[in-house]
Amino acid sequence: MEFEKTTLEGAYLITLRVFDDERGFFTETYSQKEFKENGIDANFVQDNHSMSVTKGVLRGLHYQLPPHAQAKLVRVTKGAAYDVIVDLRKESPTFGKWEGFELTDNNHRMLFVPRGFAHGFCTLEDYTEFQYKCDNNYAPESEGSIMWNDEDLKIFWPIVDPILSGKDAKAQTFKDFVSPF
Repeated sequence: MEFEKTTLEGAYLITLRVFDDERGFFTETYSQKEFKENGIDANFVQDNHSMSVTKGVLRGLHYQLPPHAQAKLVRVTKGAAYDVIVDLRKESPTFGKWEGFELTDNNHRMLFVPRGFAHGFCTLEDYTEFQYKCDNNYAPESEGSIMWNDEDLKIFWPIVDPILSGKDAKAQTFKDFVSPF
């Protein structure tokens, strides 16, 4: 695995080593030892898998409040997605900054998202499958979301009219978000 620091402190873009031949491919998607050697000490306790039927589905920007905050290791296993993270840690020098990455089933990249970040993605292809590990269990009473098109964050999305859940369509603005991180 190749670990590359992003512009947001604690977040990493990880490129997997892929061994392929005429039969297909093999890759190691997680190694606690390699993650620790690269400064990531997360104890993953939950795996999630989502599938979006249509190109243009946007999920996010989601976060969980302490004590249920989550670090995530995210990847696309089928299709393609544009993945966005936002630093919500008020003491961080990159508070309120965002960064986006294209994750596909062909580029074999993953993104490590630390606790204290909002996370979202939009699908770039039909039938995109997204898998992620979390270091804390989901707690619905602690979840929150920020508008995907927040005017203060000014996130570039490669879509114009996304397909949103009812909950994501009613998300709060970044200006109304009060950081507990």
